[in-house]
Amino acid sequence: MKYKFIDNGMSAVQGIKSSGIHGGLKKVKKDFAIIYSEVKAAVAGAFTKNAVKAAPVLVTEEHIAASNGFCRAIVVNSANANACTGKLGMVNAKEMTKIAASELQIEPQEVLVSSTGVIGVQLPMEIVSQGIKKACAAVLAGNSSSDAAEAIMTTDTFPKETAVEVEIDGKIVRLGGIAKGSGMIHPNMATMLAFVVTDAAISPDILQKALLEAVDETFNMISVDGDTSTNDMIIVMANGLAGNKPITEKNADYQALKEALSALCFKLSELIVRDGEGATKFITVKVLNAPSVEDARKAARSVTTSALVKTAIFGEDANWGRVIMAVGNSGANFNPDTVEMYIESNGGKEQMMKDGMGLAFSEENARKILIEKDISLIVDLNMGTAEATAWTCDFSYDYVKINADYRS
Repeated sequence: MKYKFIDNGMSAVQGIKSSGIHGGLKKVKKDFAIIYSEVKAAVAGAFTKNAVKAAPVLVTEEHIAASNGFCRAIVVNSANANACTGKLGMVNAKEMTKIAASELQIEPQEVLVSSTGVIGVQLPMEIVSQGIKKACAAVLAGNSSSDAAEAIMTTDTFPKETAVEVEIDGKIVRLGGIAKGSGMIHPNMATMLAFVVTDAAISPDILQKALLEAVDETFNMISVDGDTSTNDMIIVMANGLAGNKPITEKNADYQALKEALSALCFKLSELIVRDGEGATKFITVKVLNAPSVEDARKAARSVTTSALVKTAIFGEDANWGRVIMAVGNSGANFNPDTVEMYIESNGGKEQMMKDGMGLAFSEENARKILIEKDISLIVDLNMGTAEATAWTCDFSYDYVKINADYRS
């Protein structure tokens, strides 16, 4: 059975409960979330590549190592990143896990912690303590993936959640996830938070391999503005309640689960890009016939991070030279004399370049293509069989307005 998308986000997964509440870090909106497994779960994570890592990232990495890859809960706050906060920030991040552990009656090292928001401000721990307790009470009393998705938002304009199911070893396995992200999005664990849960039975080391493969194909192929945050992470919890034979190697069951995980991660990635700060266009960059996958990824990523490309798409200007410029800056191995390039959307398709040279094209047709909301930029290197796809959005006037006023 191929995976299929289903409703209810994380709430679709057996033995998983979640909550999101308003605790006082924000004026009105929800700002604390708890994700809780009723039984011990294998855990895997991928984290920011930024040299400046926030305290919750460091504490979460420590707890995963200390627990040999198992956990029970994740506590998340928005509105404050607890980044660049020194020793006190580490103390406060650990205290968050202790408070949640006490309320849920589990061990502190079984709790992972995540924060998002303004950098360089200490957490008001009295508010944080009460917020975590309230969120834990909510998760023990009920279950709301949508509330949790809302509670982790910062500049997001809508909550992001999805779920899939797939048959493995004759059992129905479900995966659910939430994410936040709108700005400061860039490859190397994009600038975002994502939390995925599944009832699959799988060992922590194999789960980690599946996660990294999925991240490379999805979250690491999106970009909004070229900035990688201090707090980025994706965590996957697998509690085994689906009852499948535990996956302990890369076999057919592994491939089925990884395919479903990649599909879920792609959907969350797509939602993040579509919600890019001030975005008006969703841009897909396809690089075809490259010498290697790495060359294809380099070229595609370079196009998605080019401010000149993104502003041209916002202006609906068929300035294809900016795309080729970005490919040339990527470090990918290719021969400029063999390159072809196209633009495509529901408005049609137009070839802009062949054999490394520009073609005469219809400005009217190009305008019909670029006026659409979903645009594809296709670059064919004609040097091999590898390909890659990356995703981004345009740069609009509103992006500057949003980030100029972020702290207010």
